[in-house]
Amino acid sequence: MRRIDLTRAELASSETARRINRDILLEIIRARQPISRADLARVSGLQRSTVSQIIEQLIEELWIREGAVARLPRGRRPTMLVLNEDVVVLTADLHPRKAAIAVIDLNGRVLSHAELSLSHDPAKVATAILECMRRLRQAHPEKSFRGVGVSLPGRVDSQTQRLIFAPNLHWPDFDLRQALAKGLRMPVEMENAANACLTSELWFGRMQGVQNAVLITVSEGIGGGILANGQLVTGQNGMAGEFGHISLDPRGPRCGCGQRGCWETFASCKAALRHYQESSGASRRIAYQDLLALGAEKNPHAVGALTEQARQIGRGLRLVIASLSPELVLIAGEVTSAWNLVAPALRKEMEAQWLGGTMPRIEPTFDSDAARLRGAAAMLLQRRASAIDRNGKVKTKPKPRT
Repeated sequence: MRRIDLTRAELASSETARRINRDILLEIIRARQPISRADLARVSGLQRSTVSQIIEQLIEELWIREGAVARLPRGRRPTMLVLNEDVVVLTADLHPRKAAIAVIDLNGRVLSHAELSLSHDPAKVATAILECMRRLRQAHPEKSFRGVGVSLPGRVDSQTQRLIFAPNLHWPDFDLRQALAKGLRMPVEMENAANACLTSELWFGRMQGVQNAVLITVSEGIGGGILANGQLVTGQNGMAGEFGHISLDPRGPRCGCGQRGCWETFASCKAALRHYQESSGASRRIAYQDLLALGAEKNPHAVGALTEQARQIGRGLRLVIASLSPELVLIAGEVTSAWNLVAPALRKEMEAQWLGGTMPRIEPTFDSDAARLRGAAAMLLQRRASAIDRNGKVKTKPKPRT
Protein backbone atom coordinates (compact mmCIF):
# COMPACT_ATOMS: atom_id res chain seq x y z
CA MET A 1 0.00 0.00 0.00
CA ARG A 2 1.46 3.33 -1.08
CA ARG A 3 1.96 5.83 1.73
CA ILE A 4 0.06 9.12 1.35
CA ASP A 5 1.55 12.27 2.87
CA LEU A 6 -1.60 13.94 4.21
CA THR A 7 0.17 17.30 4.59
CA ARG A 8 0.69 17.45 0.81
CA ALA A 9 -2.14 15.32 -0.56
CA GLU A 10 -4.22 16.81 -3.38
CA LEU A 11 -7.77 15.53 -3.80
CA ALA A 12 -8.64 14.29 -7.27
CA SER A 13 -11.03 17.06 -8.32
CA SER A 14 -12.34 17.47 -11.87
CA GLU A 15 -9.87 20.33 -12.37
CA THR A 16 -6.99 18.08 -11.30
CA ALA A 17 -8.02 15.47 -13.87
CA ARG A 18 -8.37 18.17 -16.54
CA ARG A 19 -4.87 19.49 -15.80
CA ILE A 20 -3.37 16.01 -16.06
CA ASN A 21 -5.25 15.29 -19.30
CA ARG A 22 -4.15 18.63 -20.75
CA ASP A 23 -0.49 17.90 -20.00
CA ILE A 24 -0.81 14.41 -21.51
CA LEU A 25 -2.38 15.70 -24.73
CA LEU A 26 0.20 18.46 -25.11
CA GLU A 27 3.00 15.91 -24.64
CA ILE A 28 1.48 13.54 -27.22
CA ILE A 29 1.18 16.38 -29.74
CA ARG A 30 4.78 17.40 -29.10
CA ALA A 31 6.06 13.84 -29.57
CA ARG A 32 3.84 12.71 -32.49
CA GLN A 33 2.98 15.87 -34.44
CA PRO A 34 1.24 16.18 -36.83
CA ILE A 35 -1.61 14.22 -35.25
CA SER A 36 -5.40 14.26 -35.60
CA ARG A 37 -7.96 14.65 -32.82
CA ALA A 38 -9.14 11.08 -33.43
CA ASP A 39 -5.60 9.72 -33.05
CA LEU A 40 -5.14 11.81 -29.91
CA ALA A 41 -8.21 10.17 -28.42
CA ARG A 42 -7.00 6.72 -29.47
CA VAL A 43 -3.46 7.14 -28.15
CA SER A 44 -4.46 8.86 -24.89
CA GLY A 45 -7.50 6.70 -24.19
CA LEU A 46 -9.58 9.83 -23.48
CA GLN A 47 -13.08 10.38 -24.83
CA ARG A 48 -13.31 12.42 -28.00
CA SER A 49 -15.42 15.08 -26.29
CA THR A 50 -12.74 15.55 -23.61
CA VAL A 51 -10.02 15.77 -26.25
CA SER A 52 -12.03 18.29 -28.25
CA GLN A 53 -12.57 20.59 -25.26
CA ILE A 54 -8.90 20.60 -24.24
CA ILE A 55 -7.69 21.06 -27.83
CA GLU A 56 -9.92 24.10 -28.31
CA GLN A 57 -8.43 25.65 -25.18
CA LEU A 58 -4.86 24.95 -26.32
CA ILE A 59 -5.62 26.47 -29.74
CA GLU A 60 -7.17 29.55 -28.12
CA GLU A 61 -4.06 29.98 -25.97
CA LEU A 62 -1.90 29.57 -29.12
CA TRP A 63 0.08 26.60 -27.77
CA ILE A 64 -0.99 24.50 -30.76
CA ARG A 65 -2.49 25.21 -34.19
CA GLU A 66 -4.32 23.35 -36.90
CA GLY A 67 -2.13 22.30 -39.80
CA ALA A 68 -2.73 20.44 -43.04
CA VAL A 69 -5.76 18.29 -43.81
CA ALA A 70 -4.80 14.61 -44.04
CA ARG A 71 -5.71 12.54 -47.09
CA LEU A 72 -7.42 9.24 -46.26
CA PRO A 73 -8.68 6.50 -48.61
CA ARG A 74 -12.22 7.02 -47.30
CA GLY A 75 -14.20 8.88 -44.67
CA ARG A 76 -13.83 12.39 -43.34
CA ARG A 77 -10.43 13.96 -43.81
CA PRO A 78 -9.05 15.05 -40.40
CA THR A 79 -7.26 18.33 -39.69
CA MET A 80 -3.85 17.67 -38.18
CA LEU A 81 -2.56 19.37 -35.03
CA VAL A 82 0.97 20.68 -34.45
CA LEU A 83 2.76 22.85 -31.92
CA ASN A 84 2.54 26.52 -32.83
CA GLU A 85 5.99 27.51 -34.11
CA ASP A 86 5.07 31.20 -33.77
CA VAL A 87 5.15 30.84 -29.96
CA VAL A 88 8.70 31.49 -28.77
CA VAL A 89 10.66 32.25 -25.61
CA LEU A 90 13.76 34.29 -24.84
CA THR A 91 16.47 32.30 -23.10
CA ALA A 92 19.75 33.08 -21.37
CA ASP A 93 22.54 30.74 -20.33
CA LEU A 94 24.87 32.39 -17.83
CA HIS A 95 28.49 31.56 -17.07
CA PRO A 96 30.83 33.52 -14.78
CA ARG A 97 32.18 35.79 -17.54
CA LYS A 98 29.88 35.22 -20.52
CA ALA A 99 26.28 34.56 -21.47
CA ALA A 100 24.46 33.13 -24.48
CA ILE A 101 21.09 34.65 -25.39
CA ALA A 102 18.64 33.05 -27.82
CA VAL A 103 15.11 32.95 -29.20
CA ILE A 104 13.75 29.38 -29.21
CA ASP A 105 10.40 28.06 -30.47
CA LEU A 106 8.18 25.29 -29.09
CA ASN A 107 9.99 22.67 -31.17
CA GLY A 108 13.38 23.61 -29.71
CA ARG A 109 14.65 25.43 -32.81
CA VAL A 110 17.09 28.27 -32.13
CA LEU A 111 15.84 31.19 -34.24
CA SER A 112 18.38 33.80 -33.09
CA HIS A 113 21.53 33.64 -31.01
CA ALA A 114 23.93 36.14 -29.45
CA GLU A 115 26.81 36.04 -26.98
CA LEU A 116 27.80 38.58 -24.34
CA SER A 117 30.86 39.23 -22.20
CA LEU A 118 29.86 39.85 -18.60
CA SER A 119 31.29 41.62 -15.58
CA HIS A 120 31.06 40.41 -11.98
CA ASP A 121 28.44 43.09 -11.23
CA PRO A 122 24.99 41.44 -11.39
CA ALA A 123 23.21 44.77 -12.01
CA LYS A 124 25.39 45.38 -15.07
CA VAL A 125 24.83 41.75 -16.14
CA ALA A 126 21.05 42.28 -15.97
CA THR A 127 21.32 45.49 -18.04
CA ALA A 128 23.42 43.78 -20.73
CA ILE A 129 21.01 40.83 -20.95
CA LEU A 130 18.00 43.16 -21.15
CA GLU A 131 19.50 45.16 -24.00
CA CYS A 132 20.36 42.01 -25.96
CA MET A 133 16.94 40.44 -25.39
CA ARG A 134 15.16 43.60 -26.53
CA ARG A 135 17.14 43.53 -29.78
CA LEU A 136 16.30 39.88 -30.38
CA ARG A 137 12.62 40.44 -29.64
CA GLN A 138 12.50 43.36 -32.08
CA ALA A 139 14.03 41.09 -34.75
CA HIS A 140 10.99 38.77 -34.55
CA PRO A 141 7.91 41.04 -34.53
CA GLU A 142 5.73 38.27 -35.96
CA LYS A 143 6.34 35.92 -33.02
CA SER A 144 4.39 35.57 -29.76
CA PHE A 145 6.86 35.74 -26.86
CA ARG A 146 5.71 33.79 -23.79
CA GLY A 147 8.47 34.64 -21.34
CA VAL A 148 12.13 34.32 -20.41
CA GLY A 149 13.98 31.19 -19.28
CA VAL A 150 17.34 31.58 -17.54
CA SER A 151 19.88 28.80 -16.97
CA LEU A 152 22.33 29.52 -14.13
CA PRO A 153 25.55 27.94 -12.79
CA GLY A 154 24.10 27.64 -9.32
CA ARG A 155 21.03 26.67 -7.32
CA VAL A 156 17.73 28.54 -7.45
CA ASP A 157 15.13 28.44 -4.68
CA SER A 158 12.01 27.02 -6.35
CA GLN A 159 9.68 29.21 -4.27
CA THR A 160 11.44 32.58 -4.32
CA GLN A 161 13.25 32.12 -7.66
CA ARG A 162 16.32 33.71 -6.03
CA LEU A 163 19.83 32.46 -6.67
CA ILE A 164 20.96 30.98 -3.35
CA PHE A 165 24.22 29.16 -4.17
CA ALA A 166 26.60 30.00 -7.03
CA PRO A 167 30.22 30.01 -5.81
CA ASN A 168 31.67 30.43 -9.31
CA LEU A 169 29.66 33.61 -10.03
CA HIS A 170 30.91 35.54 -6.97
CA TRP A 171 27.72 37.64 -6.94
CA PRO A 172 26.31 39.56 -3.99
CA ASP A 173 22.60 39.07 -3.25
CA PHE A 174 20.68 40.24 -6.33
CA ASP A 175 17.18 39.58 -7.65
CA LEU A 176 17.93 38.82 -11.31
CA ARG A 177 14.44 37.51 -12.00
CA GLN A 178 12.75 40.71 -10.88
CA ALA A 179 15.18 42.86 -12.89
CA LEU A 180 14.48 40.93 -16.10
CA ALA A 181 10.73 40.69 -15.51
CA LYS A 182 10.46 44.43 -14.86
CA GLY A 183 12.62 45.34 -17.84
CA LEU A 184 10.87 43.05 -20.35
CA ARG A 185 7.37 42.96 -18.80
CA MET A 186 7.25 39.20 -19.27
CA PRO A 187 7.25 36.25 -16.87
CA VAL A 188 10.74 34.99 -16.02
CA GLU A 189 11.67 31.50 -14.80
CA MET A 190 15.14 30.63 -13.53
CA GLU A 191 16.70 27.23 -12.96
CA ASN A 192 20.01 25.52 -12.31
CA ALA A 193 21.79 24.61 -15.55
CA ALA A 194 21.81 20.86 -14.87
CA ASN A 195 18.09 20.76 -14.05
CA ALA A 196 17.40 22.85 -17.15
CA CYS A 197 19.44 20.50 -19.35
CA LEU A 198 17.65 17.48 -17.91
CA THR A 199 14.29 19.15 -18.61
CA SER A 200 15.49 19.76 -22.17
CA GLU A 201 16.28 16.08 -22.64
CA LEU A 202 12.86 15.17 -21.30
CA TRP A 203 11.08 17.77 -23.47
CA PHE A 204 13.09 17.64 -26.71
CA GLY A 205 15.39 14.61 -26.34
CA ARG A 206 15.37 10.82 -26.34
CA MET A 207 14.40 9.82 -22.81
CA GLN A 208 11.05 8.18 -23.50
CA GLY A 209 10.62 5.35 -21.00
CA VAL A 210 13.60 6.38 -18.84
CA GLN A 211 12.57 6.65 -15.18
CA ASN A 212 15.94 7.06 -13.45
CA ALA A 213 18.68 9.28 -14.84
CA VAL A 214 21.39 11.72 -13.83
CA LEU A 215 22.64 14.61 -15.95
CA ILE A 216 26.06 16.08 -15.16
CA THR A 217 27.03 19.51 -16.49
CA VAL A 218 30.76 20.02 -16.96
CA SER A 219 31.86 23.63 -17.35
CA GLU A 220 33.60 26.02 -14.92
CA GLY A 221 32.18 23.73 -12.25
CA ILE A 222 30.28 20.45 -11.99
CA GLY A 223 26.51 20.34 -11.51
CA GLY A 224 23.91 17.59 -11.44
CA GLY A 225 20.25 17.06 -12.26
CA ILE A 226 18.36 14.03 -10.94
CA LEU A 227 15.41 12.11 -12.38
CA ALA A 228 14.18 9.50 -9.87
CA ASN A 229 11.16 7.28 -10.52
CA GLY A 230 10.14 9.63 -13.34
CA GLN A 231 10.25 12.79 -11.19
CA LEU A 232 12.76 15.65 -11.27
CA VAL A 233 14.31 15.84 -7.80
CA THR A 234 15.19 19.34 -6.58
CA GLY A 235 15.30 18.82 -2.81
CA GLN A 236 14.97 21.43 -0.09
CA ASN A 237 15.51 24.96 -1.46
CA GLY A 238 16.43 23.45 -4.84
CA MET A 239 19.84 22.27 -3.59
CA ALA A 240 19.68 18.61 -4.71
CA GLY A 241 22.37 17.64 -7.20
CA GLU A 242 25.35 19.66 -5.95
CA PHE A 243 27.67 16.72 -6.56
CA GLY A 244 30.47 19.03 -7.69
CA HIS A 245 30.95 20.14 -4.10
CA ILE A 246 31.45 16.68 -2.63
CA SER A 247 35.05 16.52 -1.44
CA LEU A 248 37.09 13.71 -2.98
CA ASP A 249 40.37 14.75 -1.33
CA PRO A 250 40.51 17.07 1.71
CA ARG A 251 44.10 17.93 0.75
CA GLY A 252 43.15 18.89 -2.81
CA PRO A 253 42.88 22.34 -4.43
CA ARG A 254 40.77 25.03 -2.81
CA CYS A 255 37.25 25.19 -4.29
CA GLY A 256 35.10 28.29 -4.84
CA CYS A 257 32.74 27.01 -2.13
CA GLY A 258 35.56 27.22 0.45
CA GLN A 259 36.26 23.49 0.82
CA ARG A 260 39.28 21.62 -0.49
CA GLY A 261 39.32 18.83 -3.05
CA CYS A 262 35.74 19.09 -4.31
CA TRP A 263 34.94 16.98 -7.36
CA GLU A 264 34.85 20.05 -9.63
CA THR A 265 38.42 21.03 -8.66
CA PHE A 266 39.55 17.84 -10.41
CA ALA A 267 36.98 17.35 -13.21
CA SER A 268 35.80 20.78 -14.39
CA CYS A 269 37.01 22.58 -17.49
CA LYS A 270 39.10 24.85 -15.23
CA ALA A 271 40.72 21.73 -13.79
CA ALA A 272 41.50 20.41 -17.29
CA LEU A 273 43.25 23.70 -18.13
CA ARG A 274 45.25 23.40 -14.91
CA HIS A 275 46.24 19.83 -15.88
CA TYR A 276 47.43 21.14 -19.26
CA GLN A 277 49.42 24.04 -17.78
CA GLU A 278 51.14 21.76 -15.27
CA SER A 279 52.05 19.08 -17.81
CA SER A 280 53.10 21.36 -20.69
CA GLY A 281 54.80 24.08 -18.66
CA ALA A 282 53.24 26.63 -21.04
CA SER A 283 53.41 30.20 -19.79
CA ARG A 284 50.49 31.46 -21.90
CA ARG A 285 47.03 30.70 -20.57
CA ILE A 286 44.57 29.23 -23.04
CA ALA A 287 40.79 28.87 -23.17
CA TYR A 288 39.04 25.50 -22.96
CA GLN A 289 38.07 25.73 -26.64
CA ASP A 290 41.79 26.02 -27.44
CA LEU A 291 42.45 22.90 -25.37
CA LEU A 292 39.79 21.01 -27.35
CA ALA A 293 41.38 22.18 -30.61
CA LEU A 294 44.82 21.04 -29.45
CA GLY A 295 43.33 17.71 -28.41
CA ALA A 296 41.85 17.27 -31.89
CA GLU A 297 45.34 17.91 -33.30
CA LYS A 298 46.69 15.12 -31.03
CA ASN A 299 48.83 17.45 -28.95
CA PRO A 300 50.10 15.04 -26.25
CA HIS A 301 49.71 17.51 -23.37
CA ALA A 302 46.16 18.43 -24.43
CA VAL A 303 45.22 14.78 -24.91
CA GLY A 304 46.65 14.00 -21.50
CA ALA A 305 44.72 16.86 -19.86
CA LEU A 306 41.41 15.84 -21.46
CA THR A 307 42.01 12.19 -20.59
CA GLU A 308 42.73 13.13 -16.97
CA GLN A 309 39.57 15.24 -16.90
CA ALA A 310 37.58 12.26 -18.20
CA ARG A 311 39.13 10.00 -15.57
CA GLN A 312 38.19 12.44 -12.82
CA ILE A 313 34.63 12.72 -14.14
CA GLY A 314 34.40 8.94 -13.94
CA ARG A 315 35.88 8.96 -10.45
CA GLY A 316 33.18 11.28 -9.14
CA LEU A 317 30.43 9.49 -11.04
CA ARG A 318 31.09 6.40 -8.95
CA LEU A 319 29.67 8.22 -5.90
CA VAL A 320 26.67 9.48 -7.88
CA ILE A 321 25.83 6.09 -9.38
CA ALA A 322 26.36 4.20 -6.14
CA SER A 323 23.93 6.59 -4.44
CA LEU A 324 21.19 6.87 -7.09
CA SER A 325 21.55 3.80 -9.34
CA PRO A 326 20.41 5.52 -12.57
CA GLU A 327 19.83 3.65 -15.81
CA LEU A 328 21.20 6.58 -17.84
CA VAL A 329 23.93 9.15 -17.19
CA LEU A 330 24.05 12.17 -19.50
CA ILE A 331 27.06 14.47 -19.77
CA ALA A 332 26.51 18.08 -20.91
CA GLY A 333 29.07 20.74 -21.72
CA GLU A 334 31.91 21.55 -24.10
CA VAL A 335 33.74 18.39 -23.04
CA THR A 336 31.28 16.41 -25.19
CA SER A 337 32.91 17.97 -28.27
CA ALA A 338 35.82 15.61 -27.59
CA TRP A 339 33.55 12.64 -26.79
CA ASN A 340 35.55 10.15 -28.89
CA LEU A 341 38.56 10.94 -26.73
CA VAL A 342 36.79 11.42 -23.41
CA ALA A 343 34.30 8.52 -23.44
CA PRO A 344 36.81 5.60 -23.41
CA ALA A 345 38.77 7.06 -20.47
CA LEU A 346 35.57 7.85 -18.57
CA ARG A 347 34.11 4.37 -19.06
CA LYS A 348 37.43 2.71 -18.17
CA GLU A 349 37.50 4.56 -14.84
CA MET A 350 33.89 3.56 -14.19
CA GLU A 351 34.50 -0.11 -14.95
CA ALA A 352 37.60 -0.21 -12.73
CA GLN A 353 35.54 0.88 -9.71
CA TRP A 354 32.24 -0.83 -10.53
CA LEU A 355 30.35 -2.35 -7.59
CA GLY A 356 28.22 -4.81 -9.56
CA GLY A 357 24.97 -5.19 -11.45
CA THR A 358 24.24 -3.49 -14.77
CA MET A 359 26.23 -0.38 -15.55
CA PRO A 360 24.16 2.62 -16.65
CA ARG A 361 24.43 3.94 -20.19
CA ILE A 362 26.71 6.99 -20.35
CA GLU A 363 25.97 9.36 -23.23
CA PRO A 364 26.52 13.00 -24.23
CA THR A 365 23.55 15.36 -24.37
CA PHE A 366 21.57 15.73 -27.57
CA ASP A 367 23.12 19.10 -28.47
CA SER A 368 26.05 20.15 -26.30
CA ASP A 369 26.28 23.71 -27.65
CA ALA A 370 22.61 24.62 -27.13
CA ALA A 371 21.66 22.16 -24.37
CA ARG A 372 21.52 24.78 -21.61
CA LEU A 373 19.62 27.28 -23.77
CA ARG A 374 17.11 24.65 -24.87
CA GLY A 375 16.88 23.57 -21.24
CA ALA A 376 15.97 27.10 -20.15
CA ALA A 377 13.31 27.19 -22.89
CA ALA A 378 11.92 23.75 -22.00
CA MET A 379 11.78 24.63 -18.30
CA LEU A 380 9.84 27.83 -18.96
CA LEU A 381 7.50 26.18 -21.47
CA GLN A 382 6.77 23.32 -19.10
CA ARG A 383 5.83 25.73 -16.30
CA ARG A 384 3.92 28.23 -18.46
CA ALA A 385 2.02 25.67 -20.55
CA SER A 386 0.63 23.93 -17.48
CA ALA A 387 -2.94 24.84 -16.54
CA ILE A 388 -1.95 25.20 -12.89
CA ASP A 389 -0.06 27.98 -11.12
CA ARG A 390 2.62 27.84 -8.40
CA ASN A 391 -0.02 27.83 -5.66
CA GLY A 392 -1.91 24.89 -7.18
CA LYS A 393 -4.77 27.01 -8.55
CA VAL A 394 -6.10 26.52 -12.06
CA LYS A 395 -5.07 29.47 -14.21
CA THR A 396 -7.45 31.43 -16.40
CA LYS A 397 -6.83 31.49 -20.14
CA PRO A 398 -3.93 33.88 -20.69
CA LYS A 399 -3.67 36.42 -23.46
CA PRO A 400 -0.42 35.96 -25.40
CA ARG A 401 2.25 38.60 -24.89
CA THR A 402 3.85 40.05 -28.01
